[in-house]
Amino acid sequence: MTSLVITPLGYAAGARVTGLDLRNPLTQEQVAAVQAAWHKHLILVFPGQDLTAPQLITFTGQMGEVERNDNVPYYRDPDYPEVLLVSNKPRNGKPSETRNTGRNWHADLTYTDRPAKGSVLMCKEKPVIGGDTMFANMYMAYDTLSPVLRDFIETLDAVHDITLIKGFERRDPAQIAEMKRANPPIAHPVVRTHPETGRKLLFVSERIRNFVGMTEEESQPLLQFLNSHATSPEFVYRHQWALNDIVMWDNRCTLHIALKDFDQNQARHMMRCSMRGEKSGYVIAPEKEDGASLKSALASVS
Repeated sequence: MTSLVITPLGYAAGARVTGLDLRNPLTQEQVAAVQAAWHKHLILVFPGQDLTAPQLITFTGQMGEVERNDNVPYYRDPDYPEVLLVSNKPRNGKPSETRNTGRNWHADLTYTDRPAKGSVLMCKEKPVIGGDTMFANMYMAYDTLSPVLRDFIETLDAVHDITLIKGFERRDPAQIAEMKRANPPIAHPVVRTHPETGRKLLFVSERIRNFVGMTEEESQPLLQFLNSHATSPEFVYRHQWALNDIVMWDNRCTLHIALKDFDQNQARHMMRCSMRGEKSGYVIAPEKEDGASLKSALASVS
């Protein structure tokens, strides 16, 4: 443990962790130290970690239950379904369906009833310049709202919709149809309490269609304000990737966005594992979209 060094990288979030070789399972003491740093800094960067897919899965599994990516089964490593391939490299002779993944502010898997607890992303190939990822601290976003607005949004649930993934409609039509079927719109509270830190946070993103009980037109002004506020520069950490970086973020209290700030002819190839999150939310049934039935549905899964 004496070799473990944690160095803050940003005011809002982010820390570099050195002194660990993630090719080998961590000790219980090391796991506890990493998790404590994770809760404090929200985003951890492990530089110089050249892991295989099984090693990446093993490390992720020490942080939480590993997600199999069954909600988006088309983009997985063919041998390891726990590994999602986020890449602009052609696959099976066709352009990669994940070449533009993450182009709007979001948290992973909020279009399901178990948004990811956290995600672990490893850089295997990168462009010469750019290809950065930005992260926003949603504790700060909540804490800096006025008390009046905090009280109001605590009464709201928001409808997260997989079709609002930027570029979603440009994917394979058969895949689009299946992903829509498997992932109907789902509502989550706008204000959540982190299950481990006990802190309140703002749970919004650019993949929300409306607030439950409100029209899209009514919802948009407040959604636009909350998303703009949440991604203010002072709440953001920007990561400039190096080869074999591993970045692990707490998906419950951060948003992230993958920037298109690089030559698209150059390879950007990432491997991602996620941890299953806590049960949350309820599927929206259009014919029953009234406050009483929806609140009852939420209570049944809480």
